[in-house]
Amino acid sequence: MLKGIAASSGIAIAKVYKLEQPKLNITDETEDTEVSLKKIDDAFKKTVSDIEKIKEVASEHLKGEELAIFDAHLMMANDPDFRSQIEDRIKDTKENAAKAADEVSRTTIAMFESMNDEYMRERAADIKDVSFRLECNLQGLEIPNLSTLNEPVIIVARDLTPSDTGSLNKEFAKGFATEVGGRTSHSAIMARSLEIPAAVGVKGIMDTAKSGQRIILDAINGEVILDPTDEEVAAYAVKAEEFLKEKEALKAMKDLPSVSLDGHKIDIVGNIGSPADVKGVLENGGEGVGLFRTEFLYMKSENDFPDEETQFAAYREALEGMKGHKVVIRTLDIGGDKKLKYYKFDEEMNPFLGVRAIRFCLIRKDIFRTQLRALLRASAYGQLAIMFPMIATMKEFREAKGIYDEERAKLIAENIPVGDKVEVGIMIEIPAAAVLADKLAREVDFFSIGTNDLIQYSMAADRMSEPVSYLYQPLNPSILRLVKMAIDGAHKYGKWCGMCGEMAGDELAAPLLLGLGLDEFSMSATSILKARRIINNLSYEEMHKMAEQAVEMDTMEDVVDLVKKTTGK
Repeated sequence: MLKGIAASSGIAIAKVYKLEQPKLNITDETEDTEVSLKKIDDAFKKTVSDIEKIKEVASEHLKGEELAIFDAHLMMANDPDFRSQIEDRIKDTKENAAKAADEVSRTTIAMFESMNDEYMRERAADIKDVSFRLECNLQGLEIPNLSTLNEPVIIVARDLTPSDTGSLNKEFAKGFATEVGGRTSHSAIMARSLEIPAAVGVKGIMDTAKSGQRIILDAINGEVILDPTDEEVAAYAVKAEEFLKEKEALKAMKDLPSVSLDGHKIDIVGNIGSPADVKGVLENGGEGVGLFRTEFLYMKSENDFPDEETQFAAYREALEGMKGHKVVIRTLDIGGDKKLKYYKFDEEMNPFLGVRAIRFCLIRKDIFRTQLRALLRASAYGQLAIMFPMIATMKEFREAKGIYDEERAKLIAENIPVGDKVEVGIMIEIPAAAVLADKLAREVDFFSIGTNDLIQYSMAADRMSEPVSYLYQPLNPSILRLVKMAIDGAHKYGKWCGMCGEMAGDELAAPLLLGLGLDEFSMSATSILKARRIINNLSYEEMHKMAEQAVEMDTMEDVVDLVKKTTGK
């Protein structure tokens, strides 16, 4: 048995289809500059054409955020800066076209892979995909086309590119297992959208698996069994059937309220990155949007910060799409390792503790004002809540809120409609804000706890750094105390408190968060129904007593044992 990470739940039994990509042949041979430049021109044209065809095929079974991946690929394939770097290198070094393209691609990929933010690091896969296709086109190499599969298989690969997963036909692609990748990689996101089982990070599978071999993919536990016995196949066939029955049972919860056994009501809502993701939230029974990450609007923009009209259209689409449900939109959270191609941030010793998020917006008030105007105009089309990220002090909030008030007054003076019940809140992701929550709550309309940063800043540990990853402990009593401070601080002044970090969708954390009094749980759309089932089968009073015990414990392990014992997990 081989172990990996369950990226898209399910169980599949089929034959192995081993995906092996062509090998590039990069040499140091020199080449006539004009010949190289002509090869580059032809290869870029073919790459754009290839991606357009893949997108056309993918549009038959993908939508929203997943389909937008190919827009990002087309943007890169048409990016004049990427192309000019290759052309300049050819002119300066006299390298052949393949060598120059490979060197520029490697440098760009390495830059993204070195980023601390998991989402940004996973975007290196996009650059690899486009670069590899470009280099194959330069060398006349054929890339395997998974859309031509004609029998049920489980795909085994070192990695799957977005182009690979976009070409999948779920009638024959019953699942996939890859050696690399994470839960936020595009291949994992697409697998969840296609609803096919997927396991990633399965070490050694490419050396072990052979095409045509029988394989069991258990993407519930992240396990792969090669050459299973007939008894194992029969047992897993039963498990697969049980999984499908459970999936149908979850669908029955789509229109139910999120309420504990003793009548305590909460809201379970979705995190989105674009208006297209709204559909997924509604299809999974989401009661609103708890986090709209607006930075993707800025990162997708080609030459400059998106203008007011572009932003207004996106925010309006999301608000109208949610049909009256609340949409919490986070103002620009850029900086750290989230860079923009058209804006150069000043070099800092530690950009994660430097000019980012609200700090950047308060320096570049012109950019901030444009976003606030777009948000306020969109507020006339739905129930909008705005939250400021990375607030550390009362002064920061008051300054940001003052700019908001000024822009609101200007729009009203211009006779432009704005919503009359827009809530303005903050993210609690800096320990200082959690400690000051009972003061901040007097002036804000709500809190949303961003646990990913709160945990890292509290423990002084980057969870993506392997040696200290053990310190990423959502259930450590110290973190639970900070969460409790934020919730209690909000409730002291009759304000609501949500959570939009990964902890909100964690099955062990949910009972504790319910007991601590969290009002809103925001998570990926595909986690909503599972979270609702957990909440609807718990007693709020019992969880409240358990949470009171948990915050007094010594270690995360003690807390985990308490939750399991109390809930029977």
